[in-house]
Amino acid sequence: MKRPRLLLVTGAYFPEFSAGGLQSRAVARQLRGQVEFRVLTTATDPGLPRRAVVDGVEVTRVRVRTGRRFSTLLSTLRMAAELLRLLPQVDVVHIQGYSSKNIVVASMARLLGRPVILHLQTSKHDEPATVRAQGAVAWWAFRSVDKYLSVSPGLTARYLEAGLPPGRIRDIPNGVDTVRFSPASPDQRRELRRRLRLPDDRPIVLFVGVMMPDKQPHVLLDAWLDMRRSTGIASTLVFVGATDPGLYELGDRLGAHLRTVAAASGFGADVHFVSPTAAIEDYFRAADVFAMPSVREGLPIVLLEAMACGLPVVASCLPGSTDTMIESGVSGLLLPPGDPVAWADALATMLRDPVKAASMGAAARRTVEDRYTIEAVAEQWLAAYHDVLATR
Repeated sequence: MKRPRLLLVTGAYFPEFSAGGLQSRAVARQLRGQVEFRVLTTATDPGLPRRAVVDGVEVTRVRVRTGRRFSTLLSTLRMAAELLRLLPQVDVVHIQGYSSKNIVVASMARLLGRPVILHLQTSKHDEPATVRAQGAVAWWAFRSVDKYLSVSPGLTARYLEAGLPPGRIRDIPNGVDTVRFSPASPDQRRELRRRLRLPDDRPIVLFVGVMMPDKQPHVLLDAWLDMRRSTGIASTLVFVGATDPGLYELGDRLGAHLRTVAAASGFGADVHFVSPTAAIEDYFRAADVFAMPSVREGLPIVLLEAMACGLPVVASCLPGSTDTMIESGVSGLLLPPGDPVAWADALATMLRDPVKAASMGAAARRTVEDRYTIEAVAEQWLAAYHDVLATR
């Protein structure tokens, strides 16, 4: 069977971070030798080279200058130029999530006769109703693809409710590397905390994600502070993620607000803010509890990474997303989003009963091993590629 030649189109790629970029990189590593990958991505870091090789994969970056006049037009023109160069070299285009760049990608792929796969990643953002509200051209770009991949039952349900063809969508969850993300022994945890300069005399509650309103880090901080005041349970809260207000969707300066609230609380020394890191597994393996208070998600990779590391998780109950991953009370706790009182109680429950918490973490690890390994997910991506090529 011919080896497929794929162009992955992402919103960010290593060393910058996005869910689609992280998953694409993990699958590209897994399918090395079976698929010839190229990556076309946008980038905000001016120091990154326009072209590079990451894990043996050619990566082309189109610079995006946020807040500049005509930046969108210039980025679109650069994207079109790169597509003219890359599309003749590939058989299939695989776009991670919907954004404005899908219009130029879909148009040029059609012009050059290349089939397109659209990967639905994020709740609301990648849903048909949201795209349709952006106008006729955006809706055409969304509907014109040859195959849809959906990471969660919730996204699939929204697709079907829009009356789109059932035969063109395929459910493939996100996956995680269960070797890289694995439970730490007590000795390993102590060494990790020493290296990361985190305290070893109290449990650590961990948040990983961009500091944006939909991720609700402020709800977690409020809940953790309430728990500290009402129970006296000593713990450390660690936020890992971008807090730069100039980044995409961070206009409300939420990161700065969190720092101000933490400093004024009297517990500021126990709240740590960490920049995004490529070695994120170290923080998962050093922690005791993972918290994800988001109000919307597709199938969150950070939650899978925490579960793979055997962490007990406290997460928002998001129908069609987290409730398909976690059995509340067995492999974690699911809570109403945006309720600091319920979150304070859940954090206290986890920290008061480390034996029960460890049992939930072990169950979470088994769930990942059974359903969300990167090996299984990569094989499903490969099958989708062959399916699209066969039907063309």
